[in-house]
Amino acid sequence: MLNKLSTVGSPARGVVRLFAVLGFMVTLAASAPSFAQDTRSAPVSFADLAEKLSPAVVNIATTQTLQQQSGDGLQMPEFPPGSPFEELFKDFLERNGQGSNGPPRKVTSLGSGFVIDPSGIIVTNNHVIEGADVITVNFTDGRSLQAELVGKDDKVDLAVLRVKSDQPLPFVKFGDSDKARVGDWVLAIGNPFGLGGSVSAGIVSARNRDINAGPYDDFIQTDAAINRGNSGGPLFNMNGEVVGINTAIISPSGGSIGIGFSVPSQVAQPVVEQLMQYGETRRGWLGVQIQSVTDDMAEALGLAKAQGALVASVTEKGPAASAGLKTGDVIVKFDGHEVADMRALPRLVAATEIGKTVDVEAVRDGKPKTYKVKIGKLESETQEASVVQPGQSVTPGAPEKGATSLGLTLTPLTAEIRDRFQIPAETRGVLVSAVDPKSPAAEKGVQPGDVVVEVGLEPVSTPEDVIKKVKALESSGKKSILLLLSRQGNIEFVPVPVGK
Repeated sequence: MLNKLSTVGSPARGVVRLFAVLGFMVTLAASAPSFAQDTRSAPVSFADLAEKLSPAVVNIATTQTLQQQSGDGLQMPEFPPGSPFEELFKDFLERNGQGSNGPPRKVTSLGSGFVIDPSGIIVTNNHVIEGADVITVNFTDGRSLQAELVGKDDKVDLAVLRVKSDQPLPFVKFGDSDKARVGDWVLAIGNPFGLGGSVSAGIVSARNRDINAGPYDDFIQTDAAINRGNSGGPLFNMNGEVVGINTAIISPSGGSIGIGFSVPSQVAQPVVEQLMQYGETRRGWLGVQIQSVTDDMAEALGLAKAQGALVASVTEKGPAASAGLKTGDVIVKFDGHEVADMRALPRLVAATEIGKTVDVEAVRDGKPKTYKVKIGKLESETQEASVVQPGQSVTPGAPEKGATSLGLTLTPLTAEIRDRFQIPAETRGVLVSAVDPKSPAAEKGVQPGDVVVEVGLEPVSTPEDVIKKVKALESSGKKSILLLLSRQGNIEFVPVPVGK
């Protein structure tokens, strides 16, 4: 059975967006008094806590106008020329809003949010309000206020709204999600399926979950019931502090099965503060492309264990390049924080103040070295499309005789090859023109069309270079050969076992 990961932002009337994550993803579209309870013991009742926190939790209703497009819904069949059925069918489509001249239609959706400042600052998910023409905030006392968008960030799916009230609003405060332990009690309050003011309780089921929703995934998992319409609602600890923002669930049906995900407050709070100050998120930029360090890579790189983030490429004139970092370095510490794995580094860099100079510790040739890096500002980038698709056969002409190694057939990068397969002039290396399907290289995903840029962290320019360096590394006792490949505009290290 496939799992469905759902963002819970709308009830049945609204539009539900699905994302693929090991199945399908479903997005979940006041200073409150502190409660000095032992978060490790089960409370007799959540009633006092829910009563005091609920006024700061709001229901968010949005309206979006969609212009009817030709081709929406039913399609016009092909009729013989002059057929009377053509006009009849056209009239039918237009009467039902399906034709090219159909009237605009309004789409509504419901979600949740919470007030963090008595002046009227509200936090919710970006997917709750995305594309909305009108945003209405409904309070537990029956009031409805129109909201304006202060700022949004799609990378962590957050948005900040502002409403104008003639009196201070009840509000809640962020807590420290880093102190939330697996097994701690938590309380979710929101607007599931339009049923405002719903409270559910559960525990922190897991920490640091990566659900492939974005580059900064670090979700809290909870078994507190979260459903469509809970999106943007708060996840409270037993002190009445917001430790998470409910965002997604895994479910085969779209309803809660006890696997929900919340953006941790330690991730959300800096984003919210920047949205309030600038109307946008300003993230730090290191200027490297990184990948995970596997056990095979660790052995090839001379590391005692798989750790850190492997630098696959360095942006020319970027912060890392200016500081001396190079392709093949393994970053193990950033600004005093351990980089346990690749996922940790983007979050650390993004949260760093732009212009700040930090210490970055990297391992090169088995030896650690510290670099002083002045962090830049992350700008949005577009990824270029490539010509050679994964697994596509490449036959650029007769490969150089005997130019095979690790199950690869290698071909020099001639002007004809570059032009034919649109390989940039700045790319240096050797083209992989064929891969033995039974070879270790094929098992590791090396594909025809890849360009071998480095072997064992040393650049290559001819098939002979590759063969020579592979033999030398085999003779030295290496169990894996680390290849740096250029693939469809991306740079990636691939460890290929030898001696098999």
